[in-house]
Amino acid sequence: MSTNPAPDESAIRRAGLINGFSAYLLWGVMPLLFAAAAPTGALELVSHRVIWSLGFCAILLVFTGGFIRTWRVLRSPRLFGLLLLASVLIAINWTTFIYGVETNQLVEISLGYYLNPLISIGLGVIFLGEKLRPLQWTAVGFGLLAVIIVGIGLGRVPYLAFTVALSFGLYGLVKNKVGSRVGALEGMAVESLVLSVPSAIYLFVLGSMGLQTFTGFGGWHVFVIIITGPATAIPLILFSAAARRIPLSWVGMLQYLTPTIQFILGVTVLGEMMSTTRWIGFFIIWIAVVLLCTDLVRTSRRRRPGPTAQA
Repeated sequence: MSTNPAPDESAIRRAGLINGFSAYLLWGVMPLLFAAAAPTGALELVSHRVIWSLGFCAILLVFTGGFIRTWRVLRSPRLFGLLLLASVLIAINWTTFIYGVETNQLVEISLGYYLNPLISIGLGVIFLGEKLRPLQWTAVGFGLLAVIIVGIGLGRVPYLAFTVALSFGLYGLVKNKVGSRVGALEGMAVESLVLSVPSAIYLFVLGSMGLQTFTGFGGWHVFVIIITGPATAIPLILFSAAARRIPLSWVGMLQYLTPTIQFILGVTVLGEMMSTTRWIGFFIIWIAVVLLCTDLVRTSRRRRPGPTAQA
């Protein structure tokens, strides 16, 4: 009996792969959107991103009938508390990310997203009691070495990379605690709702002081800021669809598409300078990426059921 997936299963995996690739591709090119939003600052742009994300989520909830599910989440103290923490962490991540784009430090931001899987592995060991395999330990060691070398080249601790990696790693840990009890759309709607209050207050204060940049720079600038809402929600929805259709090892390898695109954009489009030390550091982090991907493939093959189980 053939061990190949059934035709419909192949179609499901193909759709999942397309969804995952699209999500990480959109996340990778998102710095161009934020760069186009200049001169809007990081905090103002994050505030607009929250407000327009909430509006976009509300529209999707209307068409999917998700308001009842969202209300159930809001009524659960445990789920709401976890999503409240998640919203704070993702706000820190977004603000750091946009600040890095604004200050022409996208390469360092990309380093953070390369480090994120290593941070997630460490958090899993500390908080979830997970055990590391030899290749994972080796990858973590290379990751730490890369950070040290990049830090030497910068002349400081790469705090932007650490902030991005740690905030997103902790965000993933909190979402792991939430589990499948909250859908991607409902979770994002609650997180956007929580952040909408301080965001609205901040935008109101900026406007009252005459410091807002939403208007006054043309219709294109207004459009760019508004589009940050759908640009936030759509990749997350695509990612959620992919995670349900393809193996975890595929997702693990696809995630490196985003920092790779960001690294290329930082060097080519945004014109960031790469010293020899930084090149060495990134070469080492790419070795860590290869080791992690190799470990994912090996683990996936070991866990794959044999012909009898598949039959």
